[in-house]
Amino acid sequence: MAQAVQSRPPVTGSAVTPRKRRKFFLLDLYSTAVGKKYAMAISGIMLIGFVLAHMIGNLKMFLGAEDFNHYGEFLRELLVPILPRTVALWLMRFGLIAAVGVHIHAAYGLTILNHQARSVKYQGPRDYQVANFASRTMRWSGIIVFLFLFWHLADLTWGWWNAVGNDGTFVRGDVYGNVVRSFERVPVSVLYIVANIALGFHLFHGVWSLFQSMGWNNPRFKAWRRYIAVGIATMIVVGNVSFPLAVLAGIVGE
Repeated sequence: MAQAVQSRPPVTGSAVTPRKRRKFFLLDLYSTAVGKKYAMAISGIMLIGFVLAHMIGNLKMFLGAEDFNHYGEFLRELLVPILPRTVALWLMRFGLIAAVGVHIHAAYGLTILNHQARSVKYQGPRDYQVANFASRTMRWSGIIVFLFLFWHLADLTWGWWNAVGNDGTFVRGDVYGNVVRSFERVPVSVLYIVANIALGFHLFHGVWSLFQSMGWNNPRFKAWRRYIAVGIATMIVVGNVSFPLAVLAGIVGE
């Protein structure tokens, strides 16, 4: 007697593999090396714009205490009465904190990806040389700048390490006096100068790499990339270093 043929059991819905929920496209992009490079470049542009504007605004120190303190008050009164006093300033601060956070996180993520696989190479030999040097210095200059930023805020915004006012305390609202009294301390001025030199190296390599990350690296504009990177870094460093030097030299004082 022929053996009965066993029929195939019916296919149930449980055998179907459930579809994975797709990530939001920006998060999906950020999970890649290209996305992290874009994030570093865009946050870097925001931070460069802030540093440049901050330096230009601080040049009012050379106009005297009244103009410089008026500039500080202007920042606190920004968009008043549309927004309450200091709200616009705090919104900008939060935006900058977010930009710094994204910049650091993307840099860390790229470092991990580069350690795992080094398959992406720069197209031109000059690009490779610059990027290779930047990879050895950007991390340390970035750490120095980050620590300096904390010191800068503690010194001239929070007043934790600037207890040198008329009665031995930080004089809130006296922006000009706080800056002058802080820079009259030689170690503090030296710290600012050294930190801004590190900032200059970070800016130079950052601006150069920015063009690479955004795909703006046409060989015909390679010289212009270098000029722009050198120009931005030099302008910011010279401007920032001029403040402590002017105080130490007696050009600016109370």
